[in-house]
Amino acid sequence: MMPLKLAGIGEELTIIRIVGLPAVKAHLADLGFVVGANITVISSVDGNLIVNVKGSRIALGEDMAMKIFV
Repeated sequence: MMPLKLAGIGEELTIIRIVGLPAVKAHLADLGFVVGANITVISSVDGNLIVNVKGSRIALGEDMAMKIFV
């Protein structure tokens, strides 16, 4: 298990755990980041990621990427 920030580009991974305050978890869940969801890292620049989750491309800051474990 590792934070999403450390995942390589093009890797298809499964979300194992999401940490943070309930409001943060709810926000991520609204975007499709839920335990068991498949996620693919599209690109990474300075710790910020663009990922594909449930058919949508979403940009994540480094702090949010550290709250999602794959």
